[in-house]
Amino acid sequence: MTTESHAAENRPHIDLSRQFLLAMPGRVSGELANTVIYVCEHTEHGALGLVVNRPTDLTVGDLLQRIDLKLSLEIGPIEKAPVFFGGPVQTDRGFVLHVPQRAYNSSIPLGDDVALTTSRDVLQDVADGHGPEHLLVTLGYAGWGAGQLEDELARNAWLNVLASNVILFDTPADERYDAALAQLGIRSSMLTGDAGHA
Repeated sequence: MTTESHAAENRPHIDLSRQFLLAMPGRVSGELANTVIYVCEHTEHGALGLVVNRPTDLTVGDLLQRIDLKLSLEIGPIEKAPVFFGGPVQTDRGFVLHVPQRAYNSSIPLGDDVALTTSRDVLQDVADGHGPEHLLVTLGYAGWGAGQLEDELARNAWLNVLASNVILFDTPADERYDAALAQLGIRSSMLTGDAGHA
């Protein structure tokens, strides 16, 4: 066992469920660079989150038609809403973050005001024009193994802040990073990819 993995195992677990992770410039690269991730679940076994600021060219209406759901005339503006890149894991699988409306087959409550659903029935409701009032659809998710997220936090790869439904559902995607940073009293121009030294 390396010293680094031993240190990660001995690091106390902190629960970041229902928080936003903000990728630090120069510290997170690849597909997760510059992302805002909503952490759905974080336990001692690992974490699962959804990128909420990276829209794809696919719309919710396109997605519904691809899975053979007939769109009602009542579907409204959600038809043109983007489907988001949720992360690099299982990019063929859909995840829906939404304000709870009713119990779906595979809904997991993430507190009182947000649920995560992966079953088709929520999308059927959307196609019928009776879906949740606030929702965000992603393909794929971001995942971390046991101790991995804690290790990345210790290396200053992420900032974390309590998630806000206003940012999640009402703030334009390209403003979510700055809006989440503002909750910490920080502007993106204050961030640097270099580690600070006293």
